[in-house]
Amino acid sequence: MENPLFINNAISFQSRSSFLSLPLLIPALKTPTKARERKLIYTISKFYNTSSSFGTRAMHSGEVNGALRNFKLNESTFLASLMPKKEIAADRFVEAHPEYDGRGVLVAIFDSGVDPAADGLKVTSDGKPKILDVIDCTGSGDVDTSTVVKADDSGCIVGTSGNSLVVNSSWKNPSGEWHVGCKLVYELFTSTLTDRLKKERKKRWDEKNQEAIAEAVKQLDEFDKKHTKVDDTNMKKNREDLQSRVDLLRKLADSYDDKGPVIDAVVWHDGEVWRAALDTQSLEDEPERGKLAEFLPLTNYRLERKYGIFSKLDACTCVLNIYNEGNILSIVTDSSPHGTHVAGITSAYHSKEPLLNGVAPGAQLISCKIGDSRLGSMETGTGLVRALIAAVDHKCDLINMSYGEPSLLPDYGRFVDLVNEVVNKHRLIFISSAGNNGPALSTVGAPGGTTSSIIGVGAYVSPAMAAGAHTLVEAPPEGLEYTWSSRGPTVDGDLGVSISAAGGAMAPVPTWTLQHRMFMNGTSMSSPCACGGVALLLSAMKAEHLPVSPYSVREALENTCIPVGGSPEDKLSAGQGLMQVDKAYDYIQKLHAVPSVRYQIKITQSGKSAPTSRGIYLREADFCQRSTEWTVKVEPKFHDDASNLEQLVPFEECIKLHSTGEGVVKAPEYLLLTHNGRDFNIIVDPTTLSDGLHYYEVYAIDCKSPWRGPLFRIPITITKPQAVKSRPPLTVFKGMSFVPGHIERKFVEVPTGATWVEVTMKTSGFSTARRFFIDSVQISPLQRPIKWESVATFSSPSSKSFSFPVEGGRTMELAIAQFWSSGVGSHDTTSVDFEIEFHGISINKQEIILDGSEAPVRVDAEALLLLENLAPAAVLNKVRIPYRPVDSKLSTLSAERDQLPSGKQTLALLLTYKFKFEEGAEIKPYIPLLNNRIYDNKFEAQFYMISDTNKRVYAMGDVYPETAKLPKGEYTLQLYLRHDNVQYLEKMKQLVIFIEKKLDEKESIQLSFYTQPDGPVIGNSSFKSSVLIPGAKEAFYVAPPAKDKLPKGVAAGSVLVGAISYGKVSFGVNNEGKNPEKNPVSYSISYIVPPTPIDVDKGKGSSSSCTKSVAEQLEEEIRDAKIRVLSNIKQSTDEGRADWKKLSISLKSEYPKYTPLLAKILEALISQNNFEDKIQHYEEIVGAADEVIESIDTDELAKYFSIKSDPEEEGAEKTKKKMDTTRDQLADALYQKGLALAEIELLKGKKVVDKEDAKADEGSSAQPDLFEENFKELQKWVGVKSSQYGTIFVIRERREGRFGTALKVLSDMIQEDGSPPKKKFYDLKISLLEEIGWAHLVSYEKQWMSVRFPPSLPLF
Repeated sequence: MENPLFINNAISFQSRSSFLSLPLLIPALKTPTKARERKLIYTISKFYNTSSSFGTRAMHSGEVNGALRNFKLNESTFLASLMPKKEIAADRFVEAHPEYDGRGVLVAIFDSGVDPAADGLKVTSDGKPKILDVIDCTGSGDVDTSTVVKADDSGCIVGTSGNSLVVNSSWKNPSGEWHVGCKLVYELFTSTLTDRLKKERKKRWDEKNQEAIAEAVKQLDEFDKKHTKVDDTNMKKNREDLQSRVDLLRKLADSYDDKGPVIDAVVWHDGEVWRAALDTQSLEDEPERGKLAEFLPLTNYRLERKYGIFSKLDACTCVLNIYNEGNILSIVTDSSPHGTHVAGITSAYHSKEPLLNGVAPGAQLISCKIGDSRLGSMETGTGLVRALIAAVDHKCDLINMSYGEPSLLPDYGRFVDLVNEVVNKHRLIFISSAGNNGPALSTVGAPGGTTSSIIGVGAYVSPAMAAGAHTLVEAPPEGLEYTWSSRGPTVDGDLGVSISAAGGAMAPVPTWTLQHRMFMNGTSMSSPCACGGVALLLSAMKAEHLPVSPYSVREALENTCIPVGGSPEDKLSAGQGLMQVDKAYDYIQKLHAVPSVRYQIKITQSGKSAPTSRGIYLREADFCQRSTEWTVKVEPKFHDDASNLEQLVPFEECIKLHSTGEGVVKAPEYLLLTHNGRDFNIIVDPTTLSDGLHYYEVYAIDCKSPWRGPLFRIPITITKPQAVKSRPPLTVFKGMSFVPGHIERKFVEVPTGATWVEVTMKTSGFSTARRFFIDSVQISPLQRPIKWESVATFSSPSSKSFSFPVEGGRTMELAIAQFWSSGVGSHDTTSVDFEIEFHGISINKQEIILDGSEAPVRVDAEALLLLENLAPAAVLNKVRIPYRPVDSKLSTLSAERDQLPSGKQTLALLLTYKFKFEEGAEIKPYIPLLNNRIYDNKFEAQFYMISDTNKRVYAMGDVYPETAKLPKGEYTLQLYLRHDNVQYLEKMKQLVIFIEKKLDEKESIQLSFYTQPDGPVIGNSSFKSSVLIPGAKEAFYVAPPAKDKLPKGVAAGSVLVGAISYGKVSFGVNNEGKNPEKNPVSYSISYIVPPTPIDVDKGKGSSSSCTKSVAEQLEEEIRDAKIRVLSNIKQSTDEGRADWKKLSISLKSEYPKYTPLLAKILEALISQNNFEDKIQHYEEIVGAADEVIESIDTDELAKYFSIKSDPEEEGAEKTKKKMDTTRDQLADALYQKGLALAEIELLKGKKVVDKEDAKADEGSSAQPDLFEENFKELQKWVGVKSSQYGTIFVIRERREGRFGTALKVLSDMIQEDGSPPKKKFYDLKISLLEEIGWAHLVSYEKQWMSVRFPPSLPLF
């Protein structure tokens, strides 16, 4: 999902968001296809300053909105250019009809969220509220508030964060029940806002940390001055403690990582409505600000239209909506400035500066946030469907959606099905961006450019916009489509772009940006411009009581456009042209008596039933070399509520068919069309056409109302490729001339056998820098268009070389475009020579699968075109581990947000997977059935979360999983699927997923190649490289990896995956065969991990003899069975505790010195947590530990470990195991005794001493310290600074007041532990920081506690 469609060079691109706005820093935009397949496409160009002049693709100069020759700016025309309305005649229309400025029209903005506090978005031109509702459809701001608490006598409640909160006594809450939840506030903010806050907070934190460092250094200096010579052990330890404080503070300054504060949320019912308030003290500078009681309670925005802000520092607006009877609080913030900007273009109203008004300042809005904050503003299926539900629920007239991405199948998918229902049944008009992936053909994105029921909008720039908004030194002579605006046709032949509108504006942005407005451009901006224009039309239609239908409005728009460009092929760029509001209004006034009908077109090649298409697209050479016949079925479609007798039966139209290319496209002259539709045939004969692009239409005219223009159009696109006949296969395009905005399209039939091309681009004839877009597109069945793209900047005349993969036997479009604003003012014509050399190594296997056996796989390679260097390289660098769910739960979602317009209820399936890593790993979930499709997917939504045993979330994602770094430990992946069809979800209950783990360089396996099948075993006949002669095949074998090279711990059934390549480019860096993915073409290779070998030597060295008698063995078995029974007794009830105590006493009397029994009793006592007398409990632990210690012969143990034993000696291994176990039991007893003694000291407030020793030493001032004695004993047996026993050392240093040393050791323990963090360590760390007085570090660690140990998993 990728998708706002706008461009902005003040905002960095996000690889997975879908805005359709474009950056003006184009090199950042045009990254390789894979990298930008899902990206944020808007551009904020406030820093943009470049020169450029425009070229050939202009509107006819006679049209006032397109041709502004000798254009000069003044203040008013400059301001008007910042919010373009003249281009679509909106200014003329509103001037003529001031009451039709959008009043009475409600627009749903499907986007990243709209800030209701933004300038221009508070009221309409007639004083009504501008924004009627603000909804987070994604769930990214949802807070679980199902925990219910009661306030104490002082009005305090405890939030889920653990903070004590004071509720305002004036708040009405008849039930006395307060729903509480909490949220990490950075999860609600954009990355830009978060970065700003982090800088501010880091600055304040650094000041406090520097104060602490200065004080610590001062204490250390004073100590050194006072003690010039330090010989005493305690003095040395004291100095080490002071030094540790300094070191720790400095280290923390380097490792500071602000995860943001936690805000508490409280929800209650005031007797009338649900209300909510936030505690934001953690965001404020002053401790008395941001308290819960000071927050003005909010209810759902729809009811009172009120909002709040978190703090003055962030200046971020928030809306609170409550769902599910108070159990879910939705905190709504925007996920980027994009949505507010789009809303401003549509309908902003500025009473003091009307030139900056949006297109329809009288229209009202609802904000439907579909850009998920958890995913960097990428849309989700959940967000899209909920937005449609909200639009219907609010009875909206229009939808604008400036999001999109490439798709596998046009006009297909769950979202498309629901959009069709919304448009056809509920009569909403849906307008969306066409995309920013131009200038090549077939780059329109879904849903805007590929869905029949959506009006897809291209992006147009006028001379006024160029001079004013883009601040160019010289405006172009004519208006034109932006270079990056996506082009049609769709892969099934539909036009793709419906209309065009102004594609840039200086519009409002959220308050957190700390500015009123900024400039962005992209099809994200052209879509709301068009949407605002349609709102003007609807405002007029409603005021004049004309029937509103998406069908009639679309017909009016498309039939009244001003063409952009002078050739038929320009329709693929601009659709029917630049929309004109005034002309569309005149058209609609005449159309009101005509039935509202859309004409569904289904085309098949004659004699075939599939596939069906919406246009005719002859792209491949075979279709361009012969005549073809096509069957067209036209079906009039009425709205779902149309009357059979009054509308369907009487419908009859006499239609005259016209062809724009009679010599190429032939169609019948007339057609009588009734409600049930008609078929007719079209013959297309491209044989006489020249190479290149040709566009024709067959369009239908109503014989009785020819003024209507085309009722429907059948687009026919022909891209006749030129053949490559030379050998070696080389194509050269010489002397191509470019001016700003000019596009050259070359279509080449890629020779069979070609797999990559090497191209050289040579430029000349200019003095200032030039920027070019170079795109290559091929279309293959059931694939997204295969696209390669690059942006090349030439600072002076020079050459650049590129290489990219191609598919042999298919037409390749090569689109070369000088960027529309590149070269302004120089008036030089750039000359370009383009040389394409085709290369290829054909192989007999597109994908190689090594089955886990020792057998290699044979590969046949052949060069069909020219001599090629065959130099195979293969690497396995990832492992995919399959998992099935350990649990599945099916539930019905709440009707508040998830009941479809049809009345059907959405269901959710939650699948749970468990996995574990013994060491840190870089992983990515991989779900073959569902990944990489959102719009062209019949499943409604998917979302996953990966968390550790502490419920800390490490990764979230949806259809485009991303890599996450996980430390070692156990993890849970929860996969959340949504649909209204329970049978679909039932089939998914055992869904297999893969966890794809990236292997580091040491673990990656370079595969070997051989000339003989026995090579991998015998070790000879290796294959390195050879020269392939055209027409001659050569074979070699790919060997499986050696078993000893397999990554450690990879289980049978896992799949090692990687890439294999066979050739190299003739220029560039030498890859040395190590990474095949760096070569121009690589293929998938995988290896199925076989079962592990059986260890035949296992158990051979162990002695099977036993010196004990049967009676003795039986006695031991009975004893161990009794101990197991004791261990299995649950002590959660009084009865269980009594049974356990009775049995433990009995067993101790029976086996008084049996250490394993005593260790089990100690372990059980430690695990108890329901005791009343804490001191007595810890004294029992001390007593149990003493019993373990006394049962062990420490002299014998010490003697064993002091002497190095012979491991080869019989029974040595068994003895070692026994002694190691005994030592561990001793150490654990000493360790637990020390902890218990420390707890007793804490409870009693004094040191614990032995009673008998205390009596004997009554006359002495020094009494024995049991803790210290115990510590010294433990120190003899284990390292007391290790993560296992270090807590006791930390407690000891704490007792002595050496907090710095204690913190240093504790930090080392945490670092050494490696596994998911232990809460007890961090609780201890916070208590030490509190004792030392470092308040800024206490606050910092407490914030991190909410990250490491959240109270619960977040909601989906």
